[in-house]
Amino acid sequence: MGLVRFFARLTAAAALAVLPLAVLAQAYPAKPVKIVAPFAPGGLADVLARAVAERLTASIGGPFIVENRPGAGGNVGADAVAKSEPDGYTLLMSSAGILTINASLYQRLPFDPETAFAPITVVADMPMLLLIRSDSPAKNLIELIALAKQEPGKLFFGSPGNGTTGHLAMEMFQSVAGVKIGHVPYKSAAEAVTAALSGQTAGMFDNPPTVMSQVKAGKLRALGVAAMQRIPQLPHVPTISEAGLPGFEASSWFGLIAPARTPQAVIERVHAETVRALQLPEVQNRFTGLGARLVGNRPDEFARFILAERAKWDRIVKSANVTLN
Repeated sequence: MGLVRFFARLTAAAALAVLPLAVLAQAYPAKPVKIVAPFAPGGLADVLARAVAERLTASIGGPFIVENRPGAGGNVGADAVAKSEPDGYTLLMSSAGILTINASLYQRLPFDPETAFAPITVVADMPMLLLIRSDSPAKNLIELIALAKQEPGKLFFGSPGNGTTGHLAMEMFQSVAGVKIGHVPYKSAAEAVTAALSGQTAGMFDNPPTVMSQVKAGKLRALGVAAMQRIPQLPHVPTISEAGLPGFEASSWFGLIAPARTPQAVIERVHAETVRALQLPEVQNRFTGLGARLVGNRPDEFARFILAERAKWDRIVKSANVTLN
């Protein structure tokens, strides 16, 4: 009987130890939760943050509100979240750049992306498209590579700026394909698209929402999708991997993260409700139409993904000798 009573007390103690976490998760949120979008209103980070905030407000209660804090490639907003109280009431809709690229690009960051955050889930992944002007003689990837090798450095690709995913995807393409393409950085994706349409540049890497209308109108030609699967919006466009550069992947993705040391119960609650929101047909239809793939992976999967992406882009940044102040 003594042994039975001992195990009974042990079980009760374990239950009591878990109880505060359960209570914390049930009580959350007791006040408004802020999701920081570290880029200007209207961009994909902002749109995703508002969609998630709307659904979390409905499912958890709240409210969940979005605050735009743009600047320095997302670093301004990320720094504000990194230095906020780790209580689950300040979250970040982070870009891939903030978590995996900026540490290699910037000589100094006001936060350490390796230790400052707790991953919750990847919200959306968007593969880059390799695009050229419709009047280009290159009709496919192999012809583009041949064209670039004929006159090294005579082709110029635009991007939304130095160190952006579009720029680094081009650098990776040059490295893998063994070609030399000039880079012209612009202030935004819209300016880079305009430059390609007007003939100032030969093409670019960019996200589907920015260029889908031009591709479907025949003004830009998509030669490949930088992912392992084709996208439903352009089923005739092969992946870059199947078109001739095996394993080539470059995507813009956005993930929900919290400050490090945020209670695990809160992380799990926000994760569960976010994944549930991403599975709703109306949410799926909205973002699939933009060329985005909604993800909703586990925090541990997100953490491993960050490490792999960080290693990949660090190699590209260093080989291309790209730095930002």
